Amino acid sequence: MKRLALPLLAMALAACSTAPKKSPPPPTGGTASPPTASSGADAGKDCSRYAPAQEDPSTRGHYTAGGLYKPGVSDSTPDHLPDLDCIREPQVTAEPRSRVGNKSPYSVLGKQYRVLDRVDGYVEQGTASYYGNKFHGRRTSNQEVYDMYAYSAAHKSLPLPSFARVTNLDNGKSVVVRVNDRGPFHEGRVIDLSYAAAVKLGITQRGTGRVEVRALIPDGASLAAAPAPVPAPVAPSAMDQLVGALPKDAARYHVPAKAGDTPSAAGFEAWMKANGVRVASGRPATPMASSTGRAVLSAPATPVRETASAPASMPLPPALQLQVASFSSRDNADRALARLVAAGIAEARLSDVPGAARPLWRLRVGAADAASAEALAGRIASLGFGRPQIVRE
Repeated sequence: MKRLALPLLAMALAACSTAPKKSPPPPTGGTASPPTASSGADAGKDCSRYAPAQEDPSTRGHYTAGGLYKPGVSDSTPDHLPDLDCIREPQVTAEPRSRVGNKSPYSVLGKQYRVLDRVDGYVEQGTASYYGNKFHGRRTSNQEVYDMYAYSAAHKSLPLPSFARVTNLDNGKSVVVRVNDRGPFHEGRVIDLSYAAAVKLGITQRGTGRVEVRALIPDGASLAAAPAPVPAPVAPSAMDQLVGALPKDAARYHVPAKAGDTPSAAGFEAWMKANGVRVASGRPATPMASSTGRAVLSAPATPVRETASAPASMPLPPALQLQVASFSSRDNADRALARLVAAGIAEARLSDVPGAARPLWRLRVGAADAASAEALAGRIASLGFGRPQIVRE
């Protein structure tokens, strides 16, 4: 039974649906867990109340397998604000992955999630929530003890443990957290913060906040400065297959080239004419220039055979647009787009955000109507993205 309980516990934690109510902290006892953050007192301060949390045996059990811990029981916060001078941010170090809490894929409340193999370049924006007394002293998904007075967090896909810098996009405050739990499984939220982290970011009054989550490497630098990640493999497009089928001997197209060379542009054009193939994108072929100087194609090129009975037609623009995400890293944007395309979501598009103070790219998906938009939103959410919203501009 013990071996069975561990993986079930790993799925038990979910995000708070509202701001926790205030109440006295629960009693603690049992075996102390390894500290999840470096904490210590400044000179002249009594910080004894912020010693690493111990397991509270009363928090064991009371979970729904593959679901929530004590569903229907409200969370609460302490009757005082923590003294942040007594709480130090964790040191970003290289730690081995926990033996539990990193199963991939895993399912919670009927939805499937995947743990990232690597966190290179991970940056995400969205809504953060926090959790408090209800979970204080309870085992986290990797079997550490949740301490609401330490800078920690729960995340759906970052490995356990790992580190991230969370920044409040409304006031600029930030904190480094150690991710040692799973969640939040509330729709539309990207991270669940410890109570202390939420206090430092200034989101405890509203209960949630608009944040950026940026993974950190062991030396404390942002992974955005690390070498560009290898993009996920994408199935070759029809145009890739077409070009791959070209014979290597360009001489047959009367183009000066040595046998075995890749055909030149003129040879390629001659081959296309000989095979009655044209490229129809539905839009002018001239690419739009982005604010960074990189070309952004206005539409994917689709090879078609044009005949008298079936002329090429111009596709209608989608009636609705779903906003999937915005990215400050073009590589991350390309990877997200490739993931959607590989999943068969062909209407995914990247575009620059006009007027932004820094380069930003937004990922959107077109839908024909409200019904198809709802179905697409569900598919996209199942891939690990947040649930996209209909663009209203």
